[in-house]
Amino acid sequence: MVTANAAKRLIQHYVDNFRRLPWRSPPGEPAPDPYRVWLSEIMLQQTTVAAITPRFKRFVARWPTIEALAAARDEDVLQEWAGLGYYARARNLIACARRVAGVGGFPRTAAQLRMLPGVGDYTAGAIAAIAFGEATPAVDTNVTRVIARLNGLEQPNRLEIQRLMSDMMPVDRPGDFVQALMDLGATICRPRAPRCESCPLTEDCGARATGKPEAFPVRRPRAARPVKHGIAWWIECNGHVWLVRRPARGMLGGMVALPGTEWTEDSQSAPTGQARVRHVFTHFELELQVVRKAQAVGVGWWQPLDRLDQAGLPTLYRKVAAAMLDSEQRRAA
Repeated sequence: MVTANAAKRLIQHYVDNFRRLPWRSPPGEPAPDPYRVWLSEIMLQQTTVAAITPRFKRFVARWPTIEALAAARDEDVLQEWAGLGYYARARNLIACARRVAGVGGFPRTAAQLRMLPGVGDYTAGAIAAIAFGEATPAVDTNVTRVIARLNGLEQPNRLEIQRLMSDMMPVDRPGDFVQALMDLGATICRPRAPRCESCPLTEDCGARATGKPEAFPVRRPRAARPVKHGIAWWIECNGHVWLVRRPARGMLGGMVALPGTEWTEDSQSAPTGQARVRHVFTHFELELQVVRKAQAVGVGWWQPLDRLDQAGLPTLYRKVAAAMLDSEQRRAA
């Protein structure tokens, strides 16, 4: 059973060990700008703190307020997002910024925040608790693991975790409490090799009491990803390569790309000798054959090869470009 002072020990541990991140305010200081909290939470979806920290700094240097972001061109925002993946987030980011700027600021409650584009239960709870001090749960993977282990739950459901988190949450410091749980899950109560000896909640932990904390919660087996195939056309002329923009909807919607065929589960034949690139998305793997083509295809533009890194290519097409340029260097050697 979780003791009454567990939350106090957790918050004190957070005060003593909190991670200094550019979107946070240190414990005891005024709450951070909701724009920075919202932006960081959107960036952090399916992405690590280490990966987004430099990108976050660059992003807010370019667009320091929600109003500045709302006024930006879609193409500029998508270009800045390139390489972060999960590009529907970028499209929702633009839509959300314009909605918030249009009404004069962020809503202050989780219920209202959930109505914004791209803002789900967790993100709404995190913004409401951290930026506005609402005593509301924010349940992500790290928080789920901490609460499940603390209560010895093998197969908890989301509502159960939310209730248990709410029961623990101090009404006077909800933002610190939410961030304390996040940090504990990221640095101590890790999926594997949890550092129980450093945890402020060890004496309360049901999973620890079993001697097998890693067994909680039970991991669900991952479904096998299907493999899709496609062809990307490499169209080069006088030190330039032909680029296009993908349709606004669908995978990599609105992003800069190489032209090519649709991606299907049927293997697609192509001339031999071209590069081949494999890329893993959330729900499928993609195998692209890269084929040289003489004529430009579709609506696009010629991008100088020596400025290809400025085009805003997502990771998939960066891989394709690297593979082709590498093959050219090997052939010239």
